[in-house]
Amino acid sequence: MTVYIGNAFSLGMVSRDLLSSVRIAPCERPEYDGAISCIGHADTAAVLGLPMARISVALQPGDALYVAQLRGGRLPEGCVQLPAGYAFDWVRVIVARPTGATAPTTSHPTYA
Repeated sequence: MTVYIGNAFSLGMVSRDLLSSVRIAPCERPEYDGAISCIGHADTAAVLGLPMARISVALQPGDALYVAQLRGGRLPEGCVQLPAGYAFDWVRVIVARPTGATAPTTSHPTYA
């Protein structure tokens, strides 16, 4: 299972045959330990304390993407702290495992 932290979710991150397995739900801010940053916006990455990484993500069964959805407007250029009136809403996107699949041993939660 791979865990990503990003600032957006795109249907292009999931192959067509897995789209019906995608689950999206609000969540709390996740722990970043071991997660791969796929944050494509420099200021968002700076505010979150993560590296900016414009990478292609192909979610597989068991993977999780935690999305930091900015609320309050566009971040000011060069921002390194969240301005007053802004907040991140967190959403977890997972691709569910097929029924009967064996979950790997991991410190992160797995989903069926």
